Amino acid sequence: MSLPQTHLSCTADEYLCYEREATERHEWLDGMIYTMAGEGLEHSLISANIIATLGSQLKGKPCAVFSPNMKVYTRLATDTTRRGLFAYPDVMVVCGQPMFHDTHRDVIMNPQVIIEVLSPSTERYDRGEKFARYRQRTSLTDYLLVSQSQPSIEHFTRQPNDHWDYSCVSSLAGRITLVTIACQLHLVDVYDRIVFPQDIVSDDPLEG
Repeated sequence: MSLPQTHLSCTADEYLCYEREATERHEWLDGMIYTMAGEGLEHSLISANIIATLGSQLKGKPCAVFSPNMKVYTRLATDTTRRGLFAYPDVMVVCGQPMFHDTHRDVIMNPQVIIEVLSPSTERYDRGEKFARYRQRTSLTDYLLVSQSQPSIEHFTRQPNDHWDYSCVSSLAGRITLVTIACQLHLVDVYDRIVFPQDIVSDDPLEG
């Protein structure tokens, strides 16, 4: 995992007190606080494009899309004071009534869709440890990894046996279908205003 780390070790409650007073965002993993890197132009545009296209499709439906300022909490062990993850997904969809960690209402407990825009410094973490933690939430049905460097979205879908199916769309003419929330992500919309080198852009439509 490649994440900038502060020199702070703390409990979950101590992290939340610290984070709610902080001027920059941090994630908490198993008792350690990690400083989040700032977003680049492409990362910010892609995240905003996804939020906009999902938000328009979810109007009037019992699901809502959340910006990356809302945290999600997961845990692996019974010792929740030092074991667990507080993270800021780039995009999160919650269906039904949101469930919160506490009365501050800034930590979601029932995400249904989580989307991460990959960055070179955190890609390994997003694919590995973070996904392992996210999928402990039984509410989660879809996990998407969105590339910044090329038109590509990887889609992991939870199956009834708790296994995860994998698909990938790598064409601006393609789309990802999120059956669980009745939405689609067209790559041409996700990558609106993103300029790629011509030699990596494919014209062959693929559907997920």
